[in-house]
Amino acid sequence: MNQPQIFQCSIRNVTFGEGVKVVEPVNVYECFIGDHSFIGPFVEIQKGVLIGKRTKIQSHSFVCELVSIGDDCFIGHGVMFINDLFSNGGPARGDRSLYRATRIGNNVSIGSNATILPVSICDHVVIGAGAVVTKNISEPGIYAGNPAKKIR
Repeated sequence: MNQPQIFQCSIRNVTFGEGVKVVEPVNVYECFIGDHSFIGPFVEIQKGVLIGKRTKIQSHSFVCELVSIGDDCFIGHGVMFINDLFSNGGPARGDRSLYRATRIGNNVSIGSNATILPVSICDHVVIGAGAVVTKNISEPGIYAGNPAKKIR
């Protein structure tokens, strides 16, 4: 009988600010998490990610490489950040040159189950639950839908 290769969730090579709270199990590695931030259970934060001060990331969210999230942000349950747009018709398959960056400003709230493609979102934005953000957001406001559009 063949045996699978088994990997454990872990917290490794993370730079933590003061007063950070992490609820295990998580898979958080080679990233920076700012002062007084909160990371809920079943979250993955990949290498190179920058999380600002006082930011909360709720359970079951995925924050991939090349994402930076500002200060005083809220990331709801099950939010998915995407860095691979399948520009060659399929997954990058490890070709990191095909990955794209995402920048989230300060005071941004992202509702549960939103999907954030490689974009830039300015300060003071609310993204509704289930929204799919496909384009940069450069004006504060509330955005919802698929694709996300400003609703007020």
